[in-house]
Amino acid sequence: MTLLSYDSTFEGFLTVVFEIFEFKYQQPKIIRSNDAQQNLFAEPIEIITDDEKADRVLKKLKGQLEADGIRVLIYAFLSENEGIEDILFDVIQYAIANPAKNILKDFSNDAVLQITQLTKSVGREKHRMEAFIRFELLKDGIYFAKIDPDFDVLTLIIRHFKNRYQDQKWLIYDLRRKYGVYYDLKNIEIITMDLDIKSLGDNKNQVFSDIEIEYQKLWAEYFDHTNIKERKNKKLHLQHVPKRYWKYLTEKKSF
Repeated sequence: MTLLSYDSTFEGFLTVVFEIFEFKYQQPKIIRSNDAQQNLFAEPIEIITDDEKADRVLKKLKGQLEADGIRVLIYAFLSENEGIEDILFDVIQYAIANPAKNILKDFSNDAVLQITQLTKSVGREKHRMEAFIRFELLKDGIYFAKIDPDFDVLTLIIRHFKNRYQDQKWLIYDLRRKYGVYYDLKNIEIITMDLDIKSLGDNKNQVFSDIEIEYQKLWAEYFDHTNIKERKNKKLHLQHVPKRYWKYLTEKKSF
C-alpha cells in the first residue's frame, strides 16, 4: 500500500490522482495531511498541490463525465465522508477505464452508488443553508451569519447569496471548519479568522447594531403572538424545519 497525503483541497486531491497515474503507485491510499500523523504503520508521501496537474485531470474528467459529472465528484468530496478520496479515486479509475460509458449511471458499482447518495445529501444541506441562514447586522455595517453545516457546503452557497444580496456587505462563517466567505459589494473572498463564539451568541453583545437587536426582539414577539398554540403541530414543524436548524432562526432565539 502506498500512502499519499494532500492539503485537503479538491485541487490537491486531483493532483494526487495525477501523481498516481504518472508514477503508477501501487495500491494507493489517499489521506488528508491532518490525518497523516495518526498513521503509525507507514510514512505518507506528501503531494504538493499543483494547479496545472489538477486542471489536466479535471479537463480529462470533464470530457468524459461532462459538467454534471464533475458536480457529482465535487459534492461527494465536500461531504468529508471518511475515505471519500479512495471512493472517488475508484470512480475516476472506472471512468478512465470505460471512456465510452456513462459510468455515473451504473449504480451496480458500489463506489458510484456511494458518491451518488453522498451528492444527494450534500445537495439537501446546501438548499437548507440557503433557506435557513439568517444575517445579523453588526455595528460596522456588515451583515453576519454563522453556520455549522454537516457538510462543507459554504462554497456552494456563495452564488445564491451574492445574487440575492448584491447591495450589502456580508460575511458567512463556518464555525466547524473555521473559515468564511466575505462579500464587499464587488468581490468574494475566502477568509480565516478567530471568532469569540460565545460573544456572538449573546444578543446583548456590543458587536450587534442597536437596530439589529430591536429588530430581533420585534420579530420574536411577532412570531410569539401569531403562533396559535391550539394548532401547534410539533411533529409537522420538525419535518419542515429540523431542530438542528433552529439555531439559525431569529424567531427561535430568546431574549
